[in-house]
Amino acid sequence: MWISSAWSSVWLLAACAVGVRGAVEADSSMKSIPLRTHSLAPPYLDSDMSSRWFDFGGDTIIRTDQYIRLASDLPSQSGWLFSRIPLTATNWEIEFEFSIEGKGHLHGDGFALWVTKERAQPGPVFGHADRFEGLGLFFDTYKNNRPGVVFPYVMAMMGDGKTTYDSANDGKANEIGGCSARGLRGASIPTKAKLTYFQDKSLSLQLQYKATDSWIDCFSLESTADVPLKMPNTAYLGFSAHTGELSDNFDIISVETRNLYNPVAANTGRAQAAAARASGRGRPDKKKGGWGWFFFKVLLFGGLVGGAYVGYNKYKQKQRYSGF
Repeated sequence: MWISSAWSSVWLLAACAVGVRGAVEADSSMKSIPLRTHSLAPPYLDSDMSSRWFDFGGDTIIRTDQYIRLASDLPSQSGWLFSRIPLTATNWEIEFEFSIEGKGHLHGDGFALWVTKERAQPGPVFGHADRFEGLGLFFDTYKNNRPGVVFPYVMAMMGDGKTTYDSANDGKANEIGGCSARGLRGASIPTKAKLTYFQDKSLSLQLQYKATDSWIDCFSLESTADVPLKMPNTAYLGFSAHTGELSDNFDIISVETRNLYNPVAANTGRAQAAAARASGRGRPDKKKGGWGWFFFKVLLFGGLVGGAYVGYNKYKQKQRYSGF
């Protein structure tokens, strides 16, 4: 009976250890490192009134204590900002605060985020060149011809360098993911977007415009043969905006770009490489951190405890008999 109880306790401890280790690994499965080279915050400019990491152009206006205004609430405005160096992270997250507002009841056209091979090339697609290669994320505030869709509308397009943006139908032919965002323009809280990308695997977008610290899922995409989520080998981060006869103020308040990585996977890779090197020098690969070694130690401990108990009982029994 005591041996059975002892083994039950051993297995309970083992199960608890497994649960705790799994929870720790789940909580630490993904980490991030801020990328200063692709982030922006007030005052935006250095002491020499320029930015070390970004270029600005077109009708862009910088108010160092408040915003970067890509396009003002005036007709035929077009402005842009682009990173000076490529975004080299394979997995990344771009979180940015922006503002869309104006005086009129009718407004347009919109602004865009870019992760493209092209850099600082003005054009007709929300202030950027058409037939781009890479990702375009469009915040479209004016409805041209898209029945059944509520505007503002947010959508993503993967450009191949050859395909033209379907401006007549508000990008309907190009959309790989999108959502309506009524209330995004002129919201009473800071409006934000969070774009997350894992290399050749997935792309997702979340928006904040209804309540502070409340994120709304806009779309979540997985890479497929028909729509591969592959970025150019060299891609720059940028923003642009455009107005026509109708207009709005399109402001970028802040940008924070983060490199995403999995420390568990990285440590596993390093441990495997070290084991391979050790094996090459004639040392056995024990994999002390592996589950097999862990359970072996648990079973060994349980066996020792059980054996000691049995031996002790036999010793006591022998002593009792010898007393007679």
